[in-house]
Amino acid sequence: MAFQIPKEILPQDVARQLNEGKALHVLDVREPAEWAEGHVEGAKHIPLSQLVERHHELDPNQEVIIMCRSGNRSGLACELLHEKGYKVVNMTGGLNDWTSKLVRG
Repeated sequence: MAFQIPKEILPQDVARQLNEGKALHVLDVREPAEWAEGHVEGAKHIPLSQLVERHHELDPNQEVIIMCRSGNRSGLACELLHEKGYKVVNMTGGLNDWTSKLVRG
């Protein structure tokens, strides 16, 4: 049976909540070059390829919204972190569907 992500959110909903000033815990699992092209302000960056070694940098008691370019890598990250006891939310559609401002560099 395929893994079912317990919770999902749309990019528009994440952007709206951030614009309203809600404190969200956001993790971007894209590669460094993708991150440099533009990322969500305040997001933590741990590439998916480093997540197994670096997951301890996240708070397992805080819900974390995981994003990537399209929603596929974030889905894998959700599966990995969920198995380790983290509270995860997959941002479906990824930054391909993001319409709000991004930070460059």
